[in-house]
Amino acid sequence: MNNPAHASPAATSQRYFRAELLELAEQALLREGVSGLAAASTARALVEAEMQGLPSHGLSRLPQYISHMRHGRIDPRAQPRVAAEKGAGILVDAQDGLAYPACDLALRAAMERVAQTAVACAAVRRSHHFGMASYHLRQAAEQGYMAFAFSNSPSALPAWGGSRALFGTNPIAAAFPRRGRTPISIDLSLSEVARGKLMTAARRGESIPLGWALDEQGRPTTDPQAGLAGMMCPAGGVKGAMLALMVELLCVGLGGGAWAFEADSFFKAQGNRPNLCHVFLLIDPAAFAGSDSYDERLEVLVEAMLQDADVRLPGERRRHLTAQAEQDGVQVDPDIIRQLRTGN
Repeated sequence: MNNPAHASPAATSQRYFRAELLELAEQALLREGVSGLAAASTARALVEAEMQGLPSHGLSRLPQYISHMRHGRIDPRAQPRVAAEKGAGILVDAQDGLAYPACDLALRAAMERVAQTAVACAAVRRSHHFGMASYHLRQAAEQGYMAFAFSNSPSALPAWGGSRALFGTNPIAAAFPRRGRTPISIDLSLSEVARGKLMTAARRGESIPLGWALDEQGRPTTDPQAGLAGMMCPAGGVKGAMLALMVELLCVGLGGGAWAFEADSFFKAQGNRPNLCHVFLLIDPAAFAGSDSYDERLEVLVEAMLQDADVRLPGERRRHLTAQAEQDGVQVDPDIIRQLRTGN
């Protein structure tokens, strides 16, 4: 399925299409003893990130996950399970496995619940990196629910005024349904940029802009390796740091897992099982002002936003990139392709 006609001018990388990337990713995971369902779930999420133009959350993560399995940081044979339920609340235990099948289970349970309860909240504990936050919300939004995702992650941000990494970059996402149209999708981490962008820059031998990261001494740096060893800059200064604290409290408070500073870095092969937590919140607009009111009010806002020619709805750029990738394929670092094929 790879098309030589689409190779880069330097012939250093090649274009690949969704089906081939899914097959490569699934097979790489199956070789490590991951179950078929978990391998498929993980592959879908990582390939979707590639298709949406977010390689920092795509297949570049898979060699990292495999390294963590080989060093005991992820249990490849883990099977997520519902550990507790009460009213509109669900707790899923990922059992130190890959995050994606646990998130799938949490969202399925929450969608079953929200139809009866109007609001449903699912937390996941003993989990790992959960990738592109907005990815998990698409199905719920397409079924008419407001959907929100939160996760903590290994420490990368200082508390405001602090000199050491204490909170994670703690991604948040939201998806808002639109009748007969693609949901509005918002996805951001609480660092100035996602930490995965430093990982990508380091792998490519590129520098990073000032303002993205600090080194271990708290000095601004353009060296992604120094930034990975040091700290990320919070988005918006004190406001980003406070939001990171809020996500930390929400996720660990509901999931009962590890604080960011207790989880060893994703960027090291050896370390502990991170025991991270995710929270998914679903809300049915029909139970409040009603679906018709929600739809009408939302479209009024969208129309007002789009009166400015330069305004694009959140998620629109990624949808465009996905459509282009479906037609033309995507370039993937050849070293990553080699690792997926050979396991080394």
